[in-house]
Amino acid sequence: MPSRFRKQRVLVLGCGDVGVRMVKAQGVQARWLALTSSAERIPALRAMGATPLLGNLDKPQTLRRLAGLAQRVLYLAPPPFEGWVDSRALALARVLRRRTAPASVVYGSTSGVYGDCQGEWVPETRAVAPQTPRAQRRVHAEYAMRFWGRSSGVRVSVIRIPGIYAPDREGGTPQTRLAKGTPVLQAADDVYTNHIHADDLARACWRALWLGLPQRLYNVSDHSELKMGDYFDLAADLYGLPRPPRVSRTGAREQLPVMLLSFMDESRRLVNTRMVQELRLTLRYPSVHTGLRSSA
Repeated sequence: MPSRFRKQRVLVLGCGDVGVRMVKAQGVQARWLALTSSAERIPALRAMGATPLLGNLDKPQTLRRLAGLAQRVLYLAPPPFEGWVDSRALALARVLRRRTAPASVVYGSTSGVYGDCQGEWVPETRAVAPQTPRAQRRVHAEYAMRFWGRSSGVRVSVIRIPGIYAPDREGGTPQTRLAKGTPVLQAADDVYTNHIHADDLARACWRALWLGLPQRLYNVSDHSELKMGDYFDLAADLYGLPRPPRVSRTGAREQLPVMLLSFMDESRRLVNTRMVQELRLTLRYPSVHTGLRSSA
């Protein structure tokens, strides 16, 4: 048969920056489908080689056509902005079970499900301890997708993602924050932070679709071992900007918004052995040093 009929159909839900990178990088390797709730995105999705599908994860009746449509599904859409459960994940699972199930599903979660680990090394076997409603919603989505995978025989892999950066990603470098002079924690109060370059994350998503083990969890992070303040100092030096001021934790609570503070309340170092050994992923940007230098 002609090659276009042998290629598997890959459906991307939440085809934002990372999904677009994966589609562009893998190109002819698959027949691409992309769900969008915005008709305005249809021309752009078509231009990059994907077949756009109009639908909204908050309106399950618009998702019916997804049943049995693709052999592999990448789910990168965020949960709802309120509540303790992810109704979007539940809606997707209900649709995918209606007809022939896909061979594999990859769900993009967050490393925030671990909560504060006091700077310890964190493998995927560590129990989750979400500290925020948004992390709790991610835990619920992980559970929903893995439970559906076990009950339906579908290979569901969950990738837990830390901070994403890239020079060509909106807000993908600390340059804007450095220019504003936003403070960071003093060394005694500082927390470990984890990162992954957007291009490496897109490659990890692709490999998980084909190599991820059933109901398996993967930390998708680079090999950096940096505290948050040191990360911003490194970026400031590379961009030729002043290093950010250091403040105590008490001072940070007086000056910084709640969302930003929530990231300063959690400290962990992700173990990425499964990513390297099972997904066989060699990072193009193994540390933020190499990734930020490429942009600077």
